[in-house]
Amino acid sequence: MPVYRIRGVDVDFPYDAYDCQITYMDRVLQSLQQGNNALLESPTGTGKTLCLLCSALAWRRTFGEFLRGGGGGGGGGGSQPSGSQQSGASATQSSSYPVIIYASRTHSQLRQVIKELKATSYRPKMAVLGSREQMCIHEEVSKLRGKAQNNGCHYLCKKRMCRHNNIVTDYMKNNTELGSEPFDIEDLVNIGRTKGPCPYYISRELSKSVDILFAPYNYLIDPGNRRSLTGISWDNAVLIFDEAHNLESICADAASFDLLTSNLTSCITEAQECIQLCSFKRSIENSAEKQFDPENYAILKALLMALEKKIGELVIDSKELGYTKPGSYIYEFLSELNITSETSKKLIETIDSASLLLEEGNSGETKAGVKAKSTVSRLETIRDMLDIIFKGGGQNHAKYYSFHVNESSRQTSGDSLQVFGKASRTLSWWCFNPGLAMEEFLKLGVRSIILTSGTLSPLDSLAMELNLEFPVRLENPHVISQDQIWVGVVPVGPSGHPLNSSYRTRETVKYKQELGTVIDGLLVFFPSYSMMDKCIDYWKNRNHEHSVDDSTIWQRMCKHKQPVIEPRQSSNFPNAIEDYAAKLRDPSTSGAIFFAVCRGKVSEGLDFADRAGRAVIVTGMPFSTPTDPKVRLKREYLDKQAKPSNKNPKALTGEEWYVQQAARAVNQAVGRVIRHRHDYGAIIYCDERFVWPNYQSQMSYWLKPYIKCYSKYGEVVQTLTRFFRDKVCVDPKEMDCNDSASPPADKCLPQEILSDSPATAVNEHRGTTVSLNATTRKNNYMKFTQITPANRTTLPMKHGCSTSQLASSRGQFSQDSQVVDLIDNATMHGQLKEHTLKSMRLKKAKIADVSSQLKHNVESRALTGNRGQQSTPPSKRSTIEQACEKNEAIQERCGGQESTTGPAFLKLAREKLSTAEYGEFVEFMKALKLKTMHIKDSLEAIAKLFSSPGRLTLLEGFRVFVSKNHLPLYEQLVRKYTMANT
Repeated sequence: MPVYRIRGVDVDFPYDAYDCQITYMDRVLQSLQQGNNALLESPTGTGKTLCLLCSALAWRRTFGEFLRGGGGGGGGGGSQPSGSQQSGASATQSSSYPVIIYASRTHSQLRQVIKELKATSYRPKMAVLGSREQMCIHEEVSKLRGKAQNNGCHYLCKKRMCRHNNIVTDYMKNNTELGSEPFDIEDLVNIGRTKGPCPYYISRELSKSVDILFAPYNYLIDPGNRRSLTGISWDNAVLIFDEAHNLESICADAASFDLLTSNLTSCITEAQECIQLCSFKRSIENSAEKQFDPENYAILKALLMALEKKIGELVIDSKELGYTKPGSYIYEFLSELNITSETSKKLIETIDSASLLLEEGNSGETKAGVKAKSTVSRLETIRDMLDIIFKGGGQNHAKYYSFHVNESSRQTSGDSLQVFGKASRTLSWWCFNPGLAMEEFLKLGVRSIILTSGTLSPLDSLAMELNLEFPVRLENPHVISQDQIWVGVVPVGPSGHPLNSSYRTRETVKYKQELGTVIDGLLVFFPSYSMMDKCIDYWKNRNHEHSVDDSTIWQRMCKHKQPVIEPRQSSNFPNAIEDYAAKLRDPSTSGAIFFAVCRGKVSEGLDFADRAGRAVIVTGMPFSTPTDPKVRLKREYLDKQAKPSNKNPKALTGEEWYVQQAARAVNQAVGRVIRHRHDYGAIIYCDERFVWPNYQSQMSYWLKPYIKCYSKYGEVVQTLTRFFRDKVCVDPKEMDCNDSASPPADKCLPQEILSDSPATAVNEHRGTTVSLNATTRKNNYMKFTQITPANRTTLPMKHGCSTSQLASSRGQFSQDSQVVDLIDNATMHGQLKEHTLKSMRLKKAKIADVSSQLKHNVESRALTGNRGQQSTPPSKRSTIEQACEKNEAIQERCGGQESTTGPAFLKLAREKLSTAEYGEFVEFMKALKLKTMHIKDSLEAIAKLFSSPGRLTLLEGFRVFVSKNHLPLYEQLVRKYTMANT
């Protein structure tokens, strides 16, 4: 496993790292070492999760070894005997060492992160937090949901009636190594089901003393959940928010509330139940406890009824506009009900008592005391509301809010019922400053906050929205080369009609016809469900006006691809995914097409690698409804903040925010197409507005170099067809083996027989040499080389492709020989200029100075590149010869002698091997590339060919063509056959 020294920290990485991965890890370490916040954007497929884990854990290990047995429930949790030295040591360690808190949006995303952790060499003490819904194994409580489930759990644990919770302490005491190996929620649940302890409380105990804690966003952003994380020293914590492209909206939603009158009615009912329960308890138990005073709950009920009445009395002149006031109006509104900062504390205490009372009250109806709790949750919403309004006992935060009451005659949820024969109303207090939630972390004094995603840009506006300083920033390029991606804007359809999904044109027949004729992709994203439904409905019932047959547009689509439509209801989504996968596998069809929606589930984090997502079509910009009250008020708020009088020239306007939100949703959707280093695909923007510079400026950084706008539809078809035809030829896995028209496999081989062979910086077609000492530079040189660190150029990349090769081999230079000063380039952009990057192997305690190697290697490449230009044209040489010649520039030491170069090696091989053996050698090389043989078998067969006494020079010299990952295996073979001949 390679080890990279970055900023003085040795980072174990499971693969040969790409340049952009090194840059990414450098930024992570910069943030952690300097105690600064970071915004890090890196495209999907560049391995950012792995980079995050390896760099963060390498940094953590610089403080001391990872925690071991006695942590978790043993040390911090107090489950071990107080005299345990091991426990005491762990407690001391955990208080002095930093803790990494890794948060993502969903449990499924965290599952993937933990899977990545298993692939590394790091084994920190870890814990993963989840909800009772994921973890509860109690036969009754596990059937409940939401706060009803929480209340049921609290009640049983308080009464020690849950056998699973009762044995957690003993289990933790006897299993102190739990958490030393990576585990997921499912692993904890399996422990609970087989051994008995409660998975939920095991995770809570473990979280008290860990090196790294995995948790969903809400455990950090929600104040109540955050307070429950006991044992964490926040001033010594690092927060990592992965998939943070939606973080601003999540933060704003967490600081806002919507109170439906139907929910308020349920709260009144619960208050009445409390009154009855108190009267019953007093009559039976003769208890005078304050908790059982019915007067408290009578006051609560009266206040709730008054609130319901007051909401209903507000005069709403326009249903569309609703009733809107500044955020501070909430205090005036509630003060008329005698709800103030002081009285709210008493109300919150009463609501807390009511929750406990209702739990106990229901216990009299069932043995376990939980079956009747399905509705015990509404009063908690009032408590949460009061917490938000009277946060910190002050009113300063109200300036970031809007007070809004909306009336709706339709039901928005199952319990949104009409009240007193009137339409249902919703009282909302919306936060328009997401930074309020992030400010809480500043007050806690956390060391660093790292936000990362594939779609964070534009970074300036995101930083402003979150109201935090982010001194460390990165917008990474992709690991792919430009021949792996086709990005085009298609402004017109086949008949020349403009493609524009704006509200002015999207309802027209002509637009729907033209869009239906254009679409023939794998993933098609619409701006909204409504737009998707209308287009599909039209296509199913109409044909194109120029069609010569009676087939509808939909029928013609189905001839090429079997359709799958993203459902509105999330419960039906798994079935849609299974249907799509089945249609892709079906040999009787030519594939599938998935119609989906920007901001929907398909666009958020699903992996459509390789054949599952060769093309993404975006039919328009997914703008939010401009008349939506929340959207309208947010824009007004931002426009007010951006006024010149506020003296903030960088402030975001409402219109800028509105466009950026739509652009981020598009960027997230197109991220489905490239999922790994060898993937390829097309991104097709079918809307003329994507031609506009202000729209293109919002696209992801890594896409911008590849965007091309086409004025004619025919050009799109021609270039797109050529792109996929060329990729199928290069990638034999994509060819249909039964297609007699397909070219033979040996004619479709990529030029590099060994994908992991060392890379050369010589451009075969242009004679371009990348040198350290040159001074000229092309303005159109790829931004990729400007971003990646110069001293990474000779380090082996995962698939044998260096920065300089990516830059030079894709035609970024003119015909003249160009020289690019990579180190000067990198220094200008602040890439690792003060820290030497070093590469070493775990089994070899050898650290090479990369900057000096780079100069030697690049100069060698320049010399050998000139020789290579005199050789036979590529078209007249075998593929294996071309592959070997590509390695001509690589100079390594083998037993004190310099290895032979590619053509020389082939010449020597022809001399030493018979014609038949040489043919076998070529076939083994092809097998190695195409993986038709196991790599071990291929290398062993080649080594055996070179094993006779007169061929040991071939055996030694061939190691230069073996990838770094497989070199240890080949070294064993060399030793084996060398010893056999001595």
